[in-house]
This record gives sequence, structure tokens and C-alpha cells, in this order.
Amino acid sequence: MENKTIARKLRLLSQLMELHEGNPFKIKSLVNAAFKVDKLPFPAKSKSAAELEKIEGIGKSTASKITELLETGTMAELDEYLEKTPQGVVEMMGIKGIGPKKVVVIWKDLGIENLGELFYACNENRLVEAKGFGLKTQEDIANAITFSMSSQGKFLYSQVRTQTDELIDQLKGIFPEGMIDCAGEFRRCCEIITKLVIVLGSRDLDIAIETLKGSTVINELVVEKNHILGRLPVGLEVDIVCVEKRYFYMELFIQTGDEHHVKAVLERSADEPDQPTGEDMIYKKSGMEYIFPELREGVTFIKKAEHNTLPVLIVHHDLKGTLHNHSTWSDGINTIEEMALFCRDELKLQYLGMCDHSKSAFYARGLSVEQVLKQHEEIDHLNKKLNDFYVFKGIESDILFDGSLDYPDDVLGTFDFIVASVHSILKMDEAKATSRLIKAIENPYTTILGHPTGRLLLSRKGYPIDYKKVIDACAANKVVIEINSNPLRLDLDWRWHQYALDKGVWLSINPDAHRKEGFLDMQYGILAGRKGGLYKEKCLNALSLGEIKAFFEHLKEAKQTKTPMS
Repeated sequence: MENKTIARKLRLLSQLMELHEGNPFKIKSLVNAAFKVDKLPFPAKSKSAAELEKIEGIGKSTASKITELLETGTMAELDEYLEKTPQGVVEMMGIKGIGPKKVVVIWKDLGIENLGELFYACNENRLVEAKGFGLKTQEDIANAITFSMSSQGKFLYSQVRTQTDELIDQLKGIFPEGMIDCAGEFRRCCEIITKLVIVLGSRDLDIAIETLKGSTVINELVVEKNHILGRLPVGLEVDIVCVEKRYFYMELFIQTGDEHHVKAVLERSADEPDQPTGEDMIYKKSGMEYIFPELREGVTFIKKAEHNTLPVLIVHHDLKGTLHNHSTWSDGINTIEEMALFCRDELKLQYLGMCDHSKSAFYARGLSVEQVLKQHEEIDHLNKKLNDFYVFKGIESDILFDGSLDYPDDVLGTFDFIVASVHSILKMDEAKATSRLIKAIENPYTTILGHPTGRLLLSRKGYPIDYKKVIDACAANKVVIEINSNPLRLDLDWRWHQYALDKGVWLSINPDAHRKEGFLDMQYGILAGRKGGLYKEKCLNALSLGEIKAFFEHLKEAKQTKTPMS
């Protein structure tokens, strides 16, 4: 075992001891010993315990720990501390800028137990209010976690979008007469990107390849036949597929859809189109209408394309308002008025739904009953003041462990709509998680089920649920399901959108914005909705102001009287 490895183990033990408020003298001794071992001019493993304890800065106690580590590969005391510390909390201590004191606050005070939750908390501006943190520290932590995620070779769509656009622009500058487009996961708008595929069509294939070989458009450039391989600055793998112009659309089609989709389309064609002038020609020859790239996952939409019944996918212009947003009343950084004016004047929307955290969300300054009443007064005042815009009174009510919401019925009845979400006690088996959600769905005050699985992409899988039972319960109880647009969530997963739509369930593209810029995340919710086949007629916030007012009123009446709702 190398000295650096031994030093890291001693340092980790000292950090865990500090995390659990161990003996300060022992902690300091371990820190000093770790530093000393790291700088030794000889291998520690070449010395006996007696020889190690004579080295200044190590001593008898630490020498015995080093010997134990060398003989067994571990230290009993370290194992004891690891046993009572969540793995995610241990990983936090490897992030630059976070020492044990800050980890204690994050873990004990904020209830955060892994890097994904910490990254999400940074995005929600939740760390700024914690003891010992500031805006700069929060930004540094978010950047460090982003770097850590990138080392896994997987990236959020939102993380690579800008650099992908820049690369395409560079290629178009080099090949002004070329045909260039993204393919693969990125063109399908997958939530996780493992490789960026670009198809480049050129009149002279050899010249195009030689030109790219001599360029600096991507890092670690390697040529394999007609493939130019490399990486983006963030580390994402890139594959530029070079073909002659006449084969561009065929190659783009092949490189875009997944294997099952491409096979299903081509096997329906009597003769494979050799040099199509557009992808629409490929689908036409296969007896179907054009399928947008987002839908080219497997065979889900093949039958609809054959019968010309594909949905008209939702677009940004279809959205008329935004629901599920947070202000300075809880853990947001903008006032309700600031957010309303941004939505009206910058985004040209018609309404804003405020959904600050409820009283159980102490970590997010959740609203007491008294604060709810005061916020409603502020909203009433704003609605008299604002022209051509409306603010709805909502709340993100915590779903408690038994499935109930965390306000009494007389308070729940004062809201225009309620987003019910799970935020605590996430470790559940499928039966418990499903029953917990269904009880909340059956609550007559629940309007929208928020981020149904609580997942955080690339970091937290989310609690397991029986999707069909949960969606069926939403259909039976007239509850809308959220597509949480935060690029870390994108929950409800697009793979279940069609099942929900087939059951008659409405979906809502909600940004979960904690600042004005957060509204822009709706673009990712739209992409997720498009992948799931969402159309505006079943998207809640595609309703106009008048329509959604009527929807909320009709929904309340229908739930109270248990009458059918169209």
C-alpha cells in the first residue's frame, strides 16, 4: 500500500471523527500524521510498528492503525465510523470546499444525504441560508459536483446543450456548404447523454476527413475510417460520422433512432431508399408519416405513424402559464411580484401559480398557517394591481409518511390548487411508496401530483412505485401529474406519459422555479413531454387564463360532489 493511500485513510478517519464530534486531540493527531505519512521519503510499509511510532508526528496510537491497515487492508475504527455514516455523506467530504463542519450542517441540519440531493439544494438556493455558507460557497460546491458527475461519462442533456450548439456552429463555419446535424441521444432529446453523435455530409469525403484531422474542434481527436472521435471540453464522447452528401439523410436517420426503431421502419419498406432527399421520404417509403426524432425510441409510435394518428407534439408557444414555483416566502430568491412581472413581461405568459413549501418543509422555510393567510393577502393585492396577468394561490404540500397532506382541510380549501409532493423519508419499498402516493392522490384537495418518484438524475434513483397503480389512481381521482422540468428531475419519466394520456390523465409542465431564471427550465419539460408524446390538449398549463380558472373551479366542484369531469 502506497504512502498516499495510507494518508488518505488516516485523513478520512479524522474527518469522520470530526463529523461525529470525536475527541479534538485525536483528530488533530490524525491530521498531522496523515500529512507526515504523505511526505515520508520512504515507504511506510517497509517499517515495523515500533519504527513507525518513533517517527515525529506519528506516535504509538497512529502507528498501530497504520500497521493494522497494512496487515488487514482496513482499520476497525474507520469501519465503525463508515458503518454509521451514509455513503453519500462520505462522498461529500471529497468535494472541494466542503470540510466536516459544513458536512455536519448539510447532513444534520438540512437532511441531505448524497451528492445529488446536495446539487439540487444548490440549484434551489437552499445552502445560502445555512450556517457557514454563502452564495460563493454554494456556487463552488455546485461546480465541484458538476465536475464529479462528468467523470462518470454521463451527462444531463442540459449540461451539454451549450457546448453541442457551439460545436455545430464551428463545424458549419468550417464546412459552409456541408450538411450537418446532431443525431443519436442528443437529437432524441434523451435526459441522459452518453455520446454526442453528429452526421456531416460533404461533396468530398476524403477532404472533409483530412480537414477535421487538422482541426481543433474536439479534444483527443482520433480517426477511425469515416468516424472522427474525440471529446467535448466537459468530457463527453463525440463521434462525427462523415458521409457523402447524397447519403446524408439516410445516415442521419440510421444514427438518430435507436436500434429497434430503425429496424422497425426499414423492414416495413419494400426497398430501402438509397439516396433520400429527406428523412420524410424514408418514412413515406415505409408507409408511415414522418416521426419526429424525440419519438424514435423503440416501436411505441410506429402503429400511429402507419395510421397517420401521431400526436401534434407540444411546443413552447403552446404554454400559457406556469405552475409550481417558489418565492421568498419559502426558499426562492425572488418576490412573487418579481416573478409575476418576469412571466408577464419577459415570457409573455398569462398566469403564475405560486406553490411555496408547506409547513413540514422546515428545511425550506415552509409556510405556517398564519404565513399562508398573509401570502394570500399579498396575492389578492397583486391581482388588483397587475394588468392582463393573474397569480394563482397554490402550495406545494408535503405528503407525510402516512400519505396525508400537512395542513388541515380548512386551510387546504383556501388554495386555488395544490401540488402534493414527497420530500422526506424517501427510503420506502414499492408497496409503501405506492400506497403513500395513492392516499395523497385520493385527498379531495390534491390537484397535481408533484415529481412522482423524487428522482434526481445521475445521483438518486427515486423511490420505487407501481406506475400503473399510481397513474390509475390519478385518473380515478382527477389528479394531474407533473412533469417536473428541472433538468435534474424530469419526473414523471417520459416513458410513462403515453400510459397516463391513454388513461385520460392531464400532465402539467412545471418548472419548480426558485428564481426568475428557473422558469426557463420549462424548455426541458417540453422536450420530456414531446418524448412522451404530449400534446397541448392534455397539458394543463397550455390552457388559457380563462380556461384554467374554469378548470380549477370545475375540478373543485367535481371532487366535492364526486361528479364526472370531462
